[in-house]
Amino acid sequence: MRMILPQWTGTLAAKSAAFIAVMCCALAALLGILVHVSVTNQTVGQARDLALDRLADATRAYQAGDALLPGAGVDPAGLPEPLRTLAVAGDRGTMVAVHRGRPTMWAAGPADGRRALAVEVDYSQQARTIAGLDRSILWSSGLAITVTLMIGAFAVTRVTRRLHGTARVARRISAGDLDARVNDPRTKDVARSHDEVAAVAAALDSMASSLQSKLLSEQRFTADVAHELRTPLTGLHAAAELLPPGRPTELVRDRVAALRTLTEDLLEISRLDTGRERLDLDTEELGALARRVVCGSGTDTEVKVVRDVRVETDRRRLERVLGNLVANAHKHGRGPVVLTVDGPVVVVRDHGDGYPDYLVEHGPQRFRTEGGAKGHGLGLTIALGQAEVLGARLTFANALDDGAVATLTLPSAPPTAGPGASEAR
Repeated sequence: MRMILPQWTGTLAAKSAAFIAVMCCALAALLGILVHVSVTNQTVGQARDLALDRLADATRAYQAGDALLPGAGVDPAGLPEPLRTLAVAGDRGTMVAVHRGRPTMWAAGPADGRRALAVEVDYSQQARTIAGLDRSILWSSGLAITVTLMIGAFAVTRVTRRLHGTARVARRISAGDLDARVNDPRTKDVARSHDEVAAVAAALDSMASSLQSKLLSEQRFTADVAHELRTPLTGLHAAAELLPPGRPTELVRDRVAALRTLTEDLLEISRLDTGRERLDLDTEELGALARRVVCGSGTDTEVKVVRDVRVETDRRRLERVLGNLVANAHKHGRGPVVLTVDGPVVVVRDHGDGYPDYLVEHGPQRFRTEGGAKGHGLGLTIALGQAEVLGARLTFANALDDGAVATLTLPSAPPTAGPGASEAR
């Protein structure tokens, strides 16, 4: 079973702090071991040499029949058994052991028969020196790790703060704020060396500028085309009304009406793209408004009011959103089509094949349809844009038992002056 770590462990700061801590601990441990081994070897070597020198003096005195010096004796009490065995075997050696409650350096060599001649040297001072050295290594290592972590955290925080700022700008651009820029001061000074974060910020600003330029060009083109088509279509509509009755006349009038609808949709989209739409707020009963929309659409749509509420909204824009959703359900789906009002949430559902995958994942896109569907993809694009102006949230999904589901969630608080409706994705 995979262990689930806290979310903060995935941040760059946490990973950097962990890496710095591990490296500092490894370096401190390595240096501490080296110093400990070096000093311990030197201290033990000096004590061993002293003990062997005293053993040599005691051996000469023993062989000459003189009295042994204090600390020397034959088979003294407390002599470690491994060292005694070594001495009886005819070898000389040293060993540190605890004797009478204190560290002692023993040196032993062979005496006559199966006995050992040994001397003891007080090893307490050396043991205290090594213990003090170990404590100093631990304290200095802890201090060094703490200082290094603080400096490393400061340096990493500066980088992550810039990365978070760049990420916030990217999210603003994704939400439709095409004027958002990082404006990293490091990218403005050509004489200053640029780090990787500055390079990312410069690339993001360049991408945003390019994207904004292309979208503005597209918006201007859409608005210009719609305005240029409006005048000749008005004349064409008037001329079509003068044609004699008949099937050809009906076809001409039908196509002219379709062109006029397309032109009006393009004009509405161009107004939404400018981001200067304003709300005309009024208080409406949502259930009654939904019934009016269905009645005006002339479609066989069932209206269910689970919980009616009064909302403060722009009636014309809300009717436009619901009308487009109902029309799309009948045009591209299959009946029965049901509009449900449950508090501030309105759901429009049909029982057709459902929305295309691209629409569920990325939202409606103008002039894109799939599966042989007729239309220009403008109805849902306008509905999404008007919903954004209302401050509402419009989502698209497919039901598990077939059918497309559009859910409009109106804001709980009345929206202020309409925010710019960004282009529908």
